[in-house]
This record gives sequence, C-alpha cells and structure tokens, in this order.
Amino acid sequence: MAALNIKKGSTSHSAYELRDPNAQVSESHTLAVLVDNEAGALARVIGLFSGRGYNIDSLTVAEVDHLGHRSRITVVTRGTPAVIDQIKAQLGRIVPVHEVHDLTVEGKAVERELALFKVSGTGERRVEALRLADIFRANVVDSTLESFVFEITGTPEKVDAFAELMRPLGLKDVARTGVAALSRGV
Repeated sequence: MAALNIKKGSTSHSAYELRDPNAQVSESHTLAVLVDNEAGALARVIGLFSGRGYNIDSLTVAEVDHLGHRSRITVVTRGTPAVIDQIKAQLGRIVPVHEVHDLTVEGKAVERELALFKVSGTGERRVEALRLADIFRANVVDSTLESFVFEITGTPEKVDAFAELMRPLGLKDVARTGVAALSRGV
C-alpha cells in the first residue's frame, strides 16, 4: 500500500476518513458449523477465533442430532470477504467439524433471536412500555408494580429497535440468546 501524501494540518476531518478507498469493506456473515458433540469441540472452534483475533458478534450452540451426537454452532462474525473465506477454510480443518455453511452467501436464511428486557417505570412510562411491547409482539413474562420483563423474538434488528425504544422508558437489563439461523428451502 502506498503512503498517503497529506500535508500536516491540511484537513479538519477525522483520520478515519483517510482509509484506502480500494480496501474491502467488512461484512457480517452467519456461519453454521456442524460438529461432534464432545468435550472440547466448542473450545476448538472458539479458539480459532480468539487465536487469530477474529471477533464473534453472536454465538449459539445446541445438540441437533441426539443419535449421531452432533451439535450445531451458529456464529455471527465480521470481516472482509478474504477473512471470511479464511475463517471457513480454517474451521473446515478442525477435527470435530463435519460441515461449515455460510448462510449469508448460500441463499436466503431465516435468523431469529430471543431476548428478555427488564423495564421499570410507573404511570405513563409504564403504559407506553406496554403499548410498544404490543406493537412489537413482545410478551410480558413477569410483572411487578414497578417493572416488567418482556420476552421478544425476531431478527437482531427488531430486538435492537425494541431496546432503543425501551431505553428512555426505564430499560434496566437485557439478556439475549444470540442468533439462531437456518437456510430457507430444501
């Protein structure tokens, strides 16, 4: 990469705007990894990410084949296309891994996340929180005179939007499961 010829003090903009315009953009990808359900399998997969400095935005794991003793790890990560290809190749070389699917590029996929929100408030704030929960189809799973716990299921964007609307109404705590995803069709 060639050095940038910029005179000192020639711009009032942030240094972050000096990035190479030809550089590849970081993208979010959802990876589905089928592994043996054995001790250490998750540690090996996650160790690949931490050992190479890759970030994990979301992680879910569950046994999906009781007879075959297989688990599905769903990982949402970010990187340039080259980095994502490298992650997929390295995952495929790990011993307990059977399959690696990039749901982002293999076609349409269904992604959902479950979240719990604790919102405290009284009076109008309480009524407004209930009204917004109804619009977002969130369920009240616990209620006291001072607070609610809402359960919401949807895309990560829907969960983020609900959180932003609840924040000024008294959002106290959030628990999120992470993304679960399946490809559509056959």
